[in-house]
Amino acid sequence: MLDYKLLKALATVVECGGFERAGDVLGLSQSAVSQRVKALEVRLGQPVLVRHPHLTPTPAGQRLLTHYQQVQLLERDLRGSLPTLDDPAPRLRIAINADSIVTWWAEAIADICQAEGLLMDLVIEDQDVGLKRLRDGDVAACLCATPQPIAGARCLALGEMHYHPLASPTYVARYFPNGPSHDAFQQAPAIVYGPHDQLQHQFLAQCGYHGHFPYHLCPSSEGFIRLASAGIGYGMMPQLQTHALIASGQLVSIAPKQTLSVALYWHYWRHSGNLVERLTDRLTHVALT
Repeated sequence: MLDYKLLKALATVVECGGFERAGDVLGLSQSAVSQRVKALEVRLGQPVLVRHPHLTPTPAGQRLLTHYQQVQLLERDLRGSLPTLDDPAPRLRIAINADSIVTWWAEAIADICQAEGLLMDLVIEDQDVGLKRLRDGDVAACLCATPQPIAGARCLALGEMHYHPLASPTYVARYFPNGPSHDAFQQAPAIVYGPHDQLQHQFLAQCGYHGHFPYHLCPSSEGFIRLASAGIGYGMMPQLQTHALIASGQLVSIAPKQTLSVALYWHYWRHSGNLVERLTDRLTHVALT
């Protein structure tokens, strides 16, 4: 059986970024905190922390942290019947795509965060691979493009985000004066969010192009748009984030008839507690259209 004092020490060390600060929070010496983490590693027979060059949990440590978060959420549900239990602010680790964060996510969950005192540990992950985080036990919930739930989890369809292939007018005039073509795609630098981002590939396939194309890598939704607005490249951008720039003429589509729709799904473990259920209910009421 797990010793939750040891798990609490691990969680506090990771949250505080060090043993000394974790000791201050727990009211223990740095040595005592270190001994608790070492005791956990001895019990598991493997390390739970990588100590150099940066203090980070190992895959096993992260699974324990996710489990600890889930236990905290379940214990929080007991507050009504056992009011003498401590009620620390719950922290929920969620994998989510960057485009959702910069568009609709904050407004959707603001009320429940304030009402419930919910703290979030958001892991930015592409919508095509976020479910792997949940399957590995790295997160308690995820927002991704996969409709099939994994064993032990539930899945809720939220709606679709619509993407357009956008660039600055000067960029379009330079690289796409006659519209999309195979020659233009071979020469025009695109912008791709990261190595797992497949939106650009899907758009090109939709246009009948399957060859090599030059591209910038930019793992920032805001930076993505700034690069495009500056005429550095073109890329697939969410309508929710760019409608004002399109209306003002700062960004234009290189292929107005070509758009991509990405369905988003909320996945969460079945036994995550009432708080996660209430968060899920909130997402149901603000589902994308």
